Amino acid sequence: MFNPTFTITNRILTNISKVEAAEEVIRNAPLLPLWERQFKEDALVRAAYHGTHIEGNMLQMEEAKEVLLGKAVAARPRDIQEVINYRKVVELIDEEAKKKIDKITEQLVLKIHRILTEKTLAAELSGQYRLKQVVIRNSATGEITFKPPTPLEVPFLMKEFIYWMNKDESKDIHSILKAGIVHHEFVRIHPFIDGNGRVGRSLATLVLLLGGYDIRRFFSLEEYFDRDAISYYEHLQKATAGDLTSWLEYFSFGAAVEFTRIKEKIQKLSKDVKLKDKMGGQQIFLTERQIKLIEYIQEIGYLQNKAFKTIFPDISEDSVLRDVQDLVKKNLIKKIGSTKSARYVSV
Repeated sequence: MFNPTFTITNRILTNISKVEAAEEVIRNAPLLPLWERQFKEDALVRAAYHGTHIEGNMLQMEEAKEVLLGKAVAARPRDIQEVINYRKVVELIDEEAKKKIDKITEQLVLKIHRILTEKTLAAELSGQYRLKQVVIRNSATGEITFKPPTPLEVPFLMKEFIYWMNKDESKDIHSILKAGIVHHEFVRIHPFIDGNGRVGRSLATLVLLLGGYDIRRFFSLEEYFDRDAISYYEHLQKATAGDLTSWLEYFSFGAAVEFTRIKEKIQKLSKDVKLKDKMGGQQIFLTERQIKLIEYIQEIGYLQNKAFKTIFPDISEDSVLRDVQDLVKKNLIKKIGSTKSARYVSV
């Protein structure tokens, strides 16, 4: 029976505390609707790009974004399809999390794999456990670095793994640690011919969402892993000996990095936590130009008329000025001075 071995170290506790602190800021930040939408879209692009790039997808970030927007991209059909499939899985696990499902079933795991490998893997292999032995090799040296369990063992190991995920004792494990354990054990079993890393990372994200870390769905763990793929695979391999402590230190640190990054970005966009109070608790709707103006002021510290052309080369000064005046009227920025050299600053 699967029973993970690990020690909760000071490093793990520190990482979790950073995630908790960031989560509190992210959850309560008074973001405007358009900003919130942009954060979610950004997380989707980063998840789809980095989640496939780490396994050899050759699309660049901007190309992946174009694909997700439904635009034509000159690239390998497989690369394009992988990104499309990853988006579908992100949407699927979001839907499952919103339903607050109480179990992650074998049927759901197989469905995730089918979606991730649609049109990139033979139909008879998609959503089916492997029937062949595979080995994991070092891409640079060709050396075998890991030999997963035999095909005969896979169905039994998966049943034990899924049972462990859903049993009451596992629900008492902190969601970040449980997500890390789920990620590692799934990749260790390596139940499919292809796509195991993508499924493992998707399941880890689902565990976090179900554990209360939905926080507006702004995060993407895939980017942290992809930034240093060698370290990612080394930590996975190191933990195959049985003790998951070092892997969980690595995994929780990655979560802390991602959540802290989002927190800092949100703080930059929403430095004034009394934003809603200023508007009497009413929802504020701004145009994309107005959001860009606010971001500019928060980045530079102030805005002057002479900067209008730099920010919006194709927009008339009068049009930009109307946007600025509307922001003043909404009490989001204020004007200092009365000449052409006057400055606009945050209220």
